[in-house]
Amino acid sequence: MDHVIDLRSDTVTRPTEEMRAVMARAEVGDDVFGDDPAVNALQERVAQLLGFPAALFVSSGTQSNLCALLSHCGRGEEYIAGANAHLYSHEGGGAASFGGIQPQPLPHQSDGTLDLSDIEAAVKPDDPHFARTRLLCLENTFGGTVIAPEYLQAATALARKHGLATHLDGARLFNAAVAGGGDPYVGARKIAEHFDSVSVCFSKGLGAPVGSVLLGSPEFIGQAKRWRKALGGGMRQAGVLAAAASYALDHHVHRLADDHANAALFAEILDGVPGLEVGAARTNMVFARPVGGLTTPDLVQRLAARGVLCTAGGPQIRFVFHLDVSKADAERAAVMIRETLAEDAA
Repeated sequence: MDHVIDLRSDTVTRPTEEMRAVMARAEVGDDVFGDDPAVNALQERVAQLLGFPAALFVSSGTQSNLCALLSHCGRGEEYIAGANAHLYSHEGGGAASFGGIQPQPLPHQSDGTLDLSDIEAAVKPDDPHFARTRLLCLENTFGGTVIAPEYLQAATALARKHGLATHLDGARLFNAAVAGGGDPYVGARKIAEHFDSVSVCFSKGLGAPVGSVLLGSPEFIGQAKRWRKALGGGMRQAGVLAAAASYALDHHVHRLADDHANAALFAEILDGVPGLEVGAARTNMVFARPVGGLTTPDLVQRLAARGVLCTAGGPQIRFVFHLDVSKADAERAAVMIRETLAEDAA
């Protein structure tokens, strides 16, 4: 197969030659001792950029969210999150397994938000029958959908009213910021300012091979650092990874707009194709559902045989665009999907 177009996730990106060169030149130390200069520089830079006093470099978005949950909540306490939020549904139940923390999942609205009345109703009274509600967790983007700033402000204000801390799973924070227009660094800070803690991933659309940064107060980050160590996340000469994240921050933020444009083009080409219901692009993601002939698993398998990789979730297929997918790739993938559906119809 000459060329595979991998649309399974924006986590499949590979470091560019320029990023690899920066990694090779990185000055390193021992981050467990706190003396890796590249890690320290990244932490300080991201904290300043997003308006937090402290930050912690960790190996993954899952570890970042888990350190946050364990730092905000104690055993027998509770966090509120969406039923399809990544930190609830796709991170192995870590908070319950390692911290005895109870999740309170809520249904999502059509725009990806949680109804404010549902959030308020989920906050438990101070009664020994109930877990103590400590934290509200939101996600932006959510399934590629940008959550409106007005909602973030309202939801976090409601949480503060009830004495809850707030955490943002900002794995694709910069996708949301780019979609908002204007300076994406300023936009990311405006999103982050509503929250007590924020997790930002560098190994998705930003294209670094490994790593996320968790942000919060010095006390919170101190606690998170203890949890990182307990979870086996203390890294030694991690500067080679931090250097990749710093390079991504310099060179790969504005170009996220290209991924959004390629997703929109892909959805436009497939719009109205018989045998497929295609939704509008959500930043760098497109969701589609086969109707009539092929089942979702069959279509995913047929496309893989033709060199287009994607993922199935229930009745839907997800296509994710990233820096290793060009405009020509987006067009070619859409044409191959049309051809596959036409073959089945014939």
